[in-house]
Formats: sequence, structure tokens, C-alpha cells
Amino acid sequence: MAYSFPEEVLEHVFSFIHTDKDRNSISVVCKSWYAVERWSRRRIFVGNCYAVSPVIVTRRFPELRSVALKGKPHFADFNLVPEGWGGDVFPWIATMARAYPMLEELRLKRMVVTDESLELISRSFKNFKVLVLSSCEGFSTDGLAAIAANCRNLRELDLRESEVDDLSGHWLTHFPDSCTSLVSLNISCLGSEVSFSALERLVGRCPNLRTLRLNRAVPLERLPNLLRRAPQLVELGTGAYSAEPRPEVFSSLEGAFGSCKELKSLSGFWDVVPDYLPSIYSICSGITSLNLSYATIQSPDLIKLVTQCPNLQRLWVLDYIEDSGLEALAAHCKDLQELRVFPSEPYGVEPNVALTEQGLVSVSEGCPKLHSVLYFCRQMTNAALVSIAKNRPNMTRFRLCIIEPQTPDYQTMEPLDVGFGAIVEHCKELRRLSLSGLLTDRMFDYIGTHAKKLEMLSVAFAGDSDLGLHHVLFGCESLRKLEIRDCPFGDKALLANAAKLETMRSLWMSSCSVSYGACKLLGQKMPRLNVEVIDERGPLDSRPESCSVEKLYIYRSVAGPRRDMPQFVSTMDEDSELRLS
Repeated sequence: MAYSFPEEVLEHVFSFIHTDKDRNSISVVCKSWYAVERWSRRRIFVGNCYAVSPVIVTRRFPELRSVALKGKPHFADFNLVPEGWGGDVFPWIATMARAYPMLEELRLKRMVVTDESLELISRSFKNFKVLVLSSCEGFSTDGLAAIAANCRNLRELDLRESEVDDLSGHWLTHFPDSCTSLVSLNISCLGSEVSFSALERLVGRCPNLRTLRLNRAVPLERLPNLLRRAPQLVELGTGAYSAEPRPEVFSSLEGAFGSCKELKSLSGFWDVVPDYLPSIYSICSGITSLNLSYATIQSPDLIKLVTQCPNLQRLWVLDYIEDSGLEALAAHCKDLQELRVFPSEPYGVEPNVALTEQGLVSVSEGCPKLHSVLYFCRQMTNAALVSIAKNRPNMTRFRLCIIEPQTPDYQTMEPLDVGFGAIVEHCKELRRLSLSGLLTDRMFDYIGTHAKKLEMLSVAFAGDSDLGLHHVLFGCESLRKLEIRDCPFGDKALLANAAKLETMRSLWMSSCSVSYGACKLLGQKMPRLNVEVIDERGPLDSRPESCSVEKLYIYRSVAGPRRDMPQFVSTMDEDSELRLS
């Protein structure tokens, strides 16, 4: 009886439905729901900027206010995507500038964003409020100056993990004196000094500022002045946390932190001097998130810090925390939900810290709410993984990175199949999994059999044969993204499970055993997929079809082959054996 409801009623009801999945579902109920959903949709997420064209999006959703876009594949974070591959946001900005004059939010990840794009944004959207550039590149502080000068209602500017050409620290002076709307400012990725006087004035005149993440160039002595101007902060990223130990500096810091009663999240702490860490102890009881992934704090000082944070829910930290620190974390932080432990010296031959599998086992035993883990280490055992799986069946994200590829259980020298098998068997809600260590096809059989809700899988240096890939593609019903590097997976499994690829967002394979001929055949067989071969060794058409390709990126698209491919990218489709840019 959907047709019996007036459009105004449907639009009101739809306004309470926010997830993309649910919005997509209601749009296919009937034509009237499709029309109402089309005109009432205000935000959209596009997980691959080449999966659809900006023209299609603007025609399908004419009233968007918020757009989130992703560009390069995830493995770009590990330098596996060649420079110049693509992901330029300008075509999107140009199209949206014509279609969405009332656009308010842009959230971009792994995209090339030029100063020209930023200037166009600043001129085109008069009520623009939110710009998030996550792991983006191609722009400079000149582009940021245009945003600051022209976006008079800006609420959020977030440059997290982006590469910015830092031409001048004076871009902050382009924020007009009338700018009082900022709620969030993240400049932590900038390399050089900013105009501190401009920053201080900007912070002081924005009464609703809740998030402030500074870059490393902001000296510790300047932090108290900023905190006094913004005692309402909820999230703070400090600059360099180092200075010659002086009682007056410590006292000033301690007093300034003490006035920030709302702080819940802390990050930064570059070049930390441990003598200054106690200056934050007075607020630690309210802290729920600590990001210390750039802080070279040693285990004894980390133990003192985390034991001051009984309500901690998220911790990102370097492996300096060691097993002893993780044991303290397990004993004192019962609300912990997410743990990430990063390597301090990933390329070192010998361990530089006392971090083993036991630290992670301790946290799994002591933190009943833990459901998300990223853990870099140098050794692991099947017994430890089985314990973690049984301790935390509520795990939804488990990413284990053993630094040396194909490392076996160091106690038994057996593959880690049984341990990872326990993870996928016991953790029924597992959505994301990253594998490492010595693994055989048996492990992939476990994944295909048990990981029915798995959405993203990352694999490196694992498996014995094509059978491993077959188990995953055949068995993982919910799989959306699959990333593979340096595995013996090839043509047979890929072609046998071609239909599965149309249900996924993307498949990335690099340094595997996929042949040029199989890529051609897959492109001809599956016209709704973009089958891109990335190979910097020269033209493909001069090689035998049995030749393995360097990298393969497959994704579904309603826009067809993209038009901005560099010379080292080729796409296979049903109309031609090989289409070159």
C-alpha cells in the first residue's frame, strides 16, 4: 500500500533512515518510493570514484548536501599504487559546482586534490561547512587559504594524514575576523610552522570549537594559551610535547589542562619529554581515546599514563608499550574497545622491544568489550590466537601484521592455520580480517566455511595454490573488498568465480600469478566490471598471454572504463581485447 501515502509523509518517514544500505533498499520498493527517496536524499557515500560518474550521481540525486568519495585503492597506503594512477577529484567538483550550489560537506579519501579544486570549492558552494581530506595529495597551503578566505560558514577543516605542499604558514590569516563557526580543525599533517598569532585568534573567537589537532611545529610552551582560549575542547591533538624541563612550563600546562573539563580524546605528543606527561593526569579519568602512534613514550611512562585512564575505550600506541604495558592496560581499562599497536622500527632485523603475542592475549582476557584490533609484532603462536578467539568472540575487526612474511608458529614451527581458523570460527560477527604469517590453503578453507559476515580481507605472502582464492570467493557471502599481494593465486580461481566479483566493490591483486590472457578473458566475460591491469614494464600487447601481470584492480562500475588512465594502466572489456589510454 506504499502508493496510499502522500509524498510529504514518505519524505518525513525517510528522514529518519540514515544508512546508505537502508536508503538503497527503500528506493527499490516501488516507483513512488524511488522518486521520494531520490528527491529527499541529502548525503551519499561513493566507495570508488570510478564506480559511477559524477553526472550519473547528480542526475540520480539532485538535492545532495553531503558527498563522501574514495579514490585510490587501500593498498595505496602501502605504496603499491604507482604515482599518477588517478583519483583526481576535479571532475567531480566541476560537475557538483553546477548541480549542487547548496552543497555543504565534502569528505574525500585517497584522492588527488589540487589547489584549483579547492579554489573551485571555495567559490561554488556558498553555504559550504565541512571539508575532510583524508590521505589526499596534490594541494598546497595556497588552496587552503582559498578555503579559509571564502568559506564563511566553515565548521570543519580536517587534513588528516594528507600530503600538503606547505608553502606558507600564513594561510591561517586568511580566515576572516568574522569566522566564528569552526567546530573542528585538524592541521596535524602540516610540516612547517603556522602563524601562531593567527591560530590563537581563530581558536579564541570560535566558541563552539570541539576538536583541535595541532601539527608538530606548535611548541609546547604555546599550548597553554590555546587551551585557555578553548576550555570547551573535547578532542585535542598536541604539537611537539618537548621542552627543557622547567617548573613554570609544567605548572602552566597542568593548570590549562585542568580547566578543560570536557576533554575526551588526546593525540599528538610528538618528541615527548616524559617529565611533562603528568601535566595531563588531572584529566585522564575522563579520557576515552588516546592516539599515541607518533609518541615515543617508553613502557614505564606508558604504564603510568594508561593506568590513569580507567574509562579508556580506544588506544593507538607504538610497540614501546611492550607486554608489560598491555598487561597494565588489561588490568585497568575494562572499557577498551579498540587497540592498535604500531611498530617503532618495522625494518629492524632484531626486535627492539619486548612485545610478543602475550601482550595481545592479556588484553583479550582483561578487556571484555574489545572488538577491534590492529597488532604489529614479530612472533605469534596458534595457541595465542585460539585464546584470543575464545576470549573475544565479539571481535569484528582483527588485523594481525607479523613483520617478517611467512613466519610460522615460533614454538611449533607449524603454519598459523589453526590459530586464524579459530578467529574466523569463533568470531561470528567478524567484518574485517588481515592475515599474516605462514598460512596454507587450509586457512582459506576455514575462512570460506566460517567467515560468512566478512566484508574486507587483506592477504599477503600466504596460500599454496589457486584453491585458497577459490575458498574465499566461493564461501564468503558478504565479501565486499579483497586485497591480495605476493600470493600464488591465479587464473583458474579468478575465472571460476567471476560472477562473485560483480557482488563486490573491488579486488586488488599484485605480484600474484594472474596472466594477461585471463585478464582479457575476464574483461570480455564480465562487461559490468572494470578490469584494470597496472603494469609499468611496458605495453602489454607485445607480450604472450601467459605472461603474469604486475597488478590487477577489478571493480564494478556503472560508468564504464575510465577516461583518465595513464600509460601504465590498461583496461579489458567486451568491445576490445585491450583498450589503452
